[in-house]
Amino acid sequence: MQAVLFNRYGNPEELHQGTLPMPEARAGEVLVRVDAVSVNGADLLLRSGKLGLLTGRRFPKQLGIDFAGTLIATDPGADLGGLSIGDQVWGIVDEKGGPRSLAEFLSVPAIQIARAPNNLTSEEAVTLLAGGTTAYTGLVEKAGVQRGERVLVRGAAGGVGSVAVQLAKMLGAHVTALAGASGQDFVRGLGADAVYDYRVTPIEELGRYDVVFDTHGSDLLAFRRLLAPGGRMVSIAFDKEAPIRSLATIAASAAFGTRRIRFFRGKPERRDFQRLTAQVERGEIRSVLDRVFPLARSADAHAALETHGVQGKVVISISE
Repeated sequence: MQAVLFNRYGNPEELHQGTLPMPEARAGEVLVRVDAVSVNGADLLLRSGKLGLLTGRRFPKQLGIDFAGTLIATDPGADLGGLSIGDQVWGIVDEKGGPRSLAEFLSVPAIQIARAPNNLTSEEAVTLLAGGTTAYTGLVEKAGVQRGERVLVRGAAGGVGSVAVQLAKMLGAHVTALAGASGQDFVRGLGADAVYDYRVTPIEELGRYDVVFDTHGSDLLAFRRLLAPGGRMVSIAFDKEAPIRSLATIAASAAFGTRRIRFFRGKPERRDFQRLTAQVERGEIRSVLDRVFPLARSADAHAALETHGVQGKVVISISE
């Protein structure tokens, strides 16, 4: 089967289309024909080698975290949760081990897929997987956002932030969004009550918030100072330019008790995808598709995300 690989860390040009053996559904697994995969920040970190001490130097390496496609085979003993062969499904791989999703076929544990929304194409659906599950974990499970609270979403035009804006509004919060000048109309269209250009607005002039939802990982302590009494801050990222310092800042924030910076890397499973499917089909969350690239132009897809001018998600279509 065709897959996107790289043989050394570096720029997007290191990505190339190669061949891997056809996977099989092992015990408890299913086989999915992949239609679409989104490009995530974690893919850029892996490819660039900025986390090389953790990811090692065993090559070639694959990319891809989320996927939407068709269920085509299953281990007889797998718990499909009501799914059948031929169903449109979506899910997320386990980033800590196993295959990545940027390939024509993927074998994953059955618990890591669910029925995809019936009102979206695969390219539209895959824009919501990582963002939808991460935003829910951060805003609901970690921060406990309540109706009427003030929420600041940093990186609101990105793949996760754009879903976080929608979810926070669905929860009844007053949402302030930080985005670049080119993404402000896009973020307003998602429901943000106020939008500021992060390039020109001083942090200290943003006001006070019950919840700060951060997708960048830099200047964490400065944003933590925006918390009102009883406020909570959640970050899903660390500073890509200074990852060790950023992680140290997050760890040291534990000294602030309830006002610590809550950092997490989610591991969503079937129930998370099922909940997201229901939200999308009810019209509570809409797709955030910026642009689509074919598999052969995966390097261009990575370069597009690195320009920081993306509104929503960059997607790689494997079915094209």
